[in-house]
Amino acid sequence: MGRAFQNRKESMAKTADAKTKVYSKYGREIYVCAKSGGTDPSGNLTLRGLIERAKKDQVPSHVIEKALDKASGAGGEDFSPARYEGFGPGNCMVIVECLTDNPNRTFGDVRGVFTKTKSKIGTPGSVSHMFDHSAILAFKGEDEDAVLEALMEADVDVTDIENEEGHLTVFAPHTEYAKAKQALLDAFGEMEFETDEIQFVPQTMTPVEGDDVAQLEKFLGMLNDLDDVQNVFHNAELPETA
Repeated sequence: MGRAFQNRKESMAKTADAKTKVYSKYGREIYVCAKSGGTDPSGNLTLRGLIERAKKDQVPSHVIEKALDKASGAGGEDFSPARYEGFGPGNCMVIVECLTDNPNRTFGDVRGVFTKTKSKIGTPGSVSHMFDHSAILAFKGEDEDAVLEALMEADVDVTDIENEEGHLTVFAPHTEYAKAKQALLDAFGEMEFETDEIQFVPQTMTPVEGDDVAQLEKFLGMLNDLDDVQNVFHNAELPETA
């Protein structure tokens, strides 16, 4: 699971390098999260994790504050989540998460990327059953047993715990995110999470080689350039570069 997660992080790092796009995506996600769960991070753990992640990605405070101010006001923009699935270059499986105020436009834009890169957009559920929709919490630590005990006492349904070179990574179903994070904070006090996200983690990987590698990079780049796209998850395994 960790390897697939790392592959995805590396591929996203290559394509999400435009600061303005990053700021816009965080601003939109913070707005929607605060609008639905409240603007107080202490009472909205999803929002708290999102703000912490935004700060790590060097999103300016004024971008975060503007999104919170908009969420606290009446009315505002009406964004709704949209998810698209399909097969990308090299037949890898892809999930595209969006926040949109115009689903028809967003679907057309996403479908256009699939078409232009000779990929195939699928129906809902066509590939998501091959991914685990997981809450992922990673932090420094070595006492795997203590972490597992704290989570079990809080009745958290833990999927997996990885212990690697002084870093622990907890995987749980996405529905357990808030409960898992609160259990860790209750047991160990304030802690810095290196990863604090909900992701689609692939159950298996698909090797992508040859000309498909460049086509995949183009495909991911085009998706991430779309304003409505928030996250792209895939199971592509790229050749190791020297």
